[in-house]
Amino acid sequence: MIYAIPFPPLSPELFTIELGSFTFALRWYALAYLVGLGLGWWLIWKAVARPELWPGGVPPMAPERVEGLLSAVVLGVILGGRIGYVLFYQPGTYWDDPLQIIRIWEGGMSFHGGLLGVTIAALIFCRIAKAPPLQVADAMSMVIGIGLFFGRLANFINAELWGRATDVPWAVIFPGRAAQNCPGPDGLVEYLGATVCARHPSQLYEALLEGLFMGTLLLFLAWRRGWLRRPGALTGLFLIIYGLSRFAVEFVRQPDAQFTGPDNPIGFALALSPSVGLTMGQILTIPMVLAGLWLVTRARAARLA
Repeated sequence: MIYAIPFPPLSPELFTIELGSFTFALRWYALAYLVGLGLGWWLIWKAVARPELWPGGVPPMAPERVEGLLSAVVLGVILGGRIGYVLFYQPGTYWDDPLQIIRIWEGGMSFHGGLLGVTIAALIFCRIAKAPPLQVADAMSMVIGIGLFFGRLANFINAELWGRATDVPWAVIFPGRAAQNCPGPDGLVEYLGATVCARHPSQLYEALLEGLFMGTLLLFLAWRRGWLRRPGALTGLFLIIYGLSRFAVEFVRQPDAQFTGPDNPIGFALALSPSVGLTMGQILTIPMVLAGLWLVTRARAARLA
């Protein structure tokens, strides 16, 4: 007999306020953004207030500049995440109806697009503030795991970005479309008199790998091992850990619907055969890992020079 865990009674909305025709709802996803950005801002502010953490005892910016960096990051996340989703995952859909691009409340954000957006926004900030880009990148990399941790937890609460069908003991019966019949025998379970599909809680895998593990390690290296004194080292390690974590989780994460079909059930964006290929998430992580290896090697060479 196959066992599975029913999805807990969680609502995507933390609370809802209704005043006549006006309705305001605070969603867990929005709260995850607020907490991640708030904690990240506070930690970067504390770090730049400690000169001994930085090369030559000189922080990349004054503490009062961190607020400007936060504003740039928020803009980069929203614009980059949305535009990246449109370009990487559903270009045809949005070409037919361009107005869908601005409907961010309907969902659809790409981490890789958000990362690119944040990079561009941070470079513009560095040019205006005359701050060293690699050191600013290290400061942001130090705290990005916090946002990823809370963001992936919010994905789980929203019952979105679920995993592939499976019969592992910790498989979860997600509500809605995720509970529909599995593509094969794996994951089929009886629940409340119906045959439903149990899946990998891939959001929690990512929360642990990209969030808790990576975030804890990078904060430890920054505050206790002096890695902020090696420009580019923390940024490179972030790219490597995130890239490898995402590459691994893609094997158990449900592929994007636009890439699946009768001839491509696994959802490869680049298929070498029906059973061998790469998903879009894996393709996008490859340049991240390569860039990370280059940055870590560069930082190590500069330290030994």
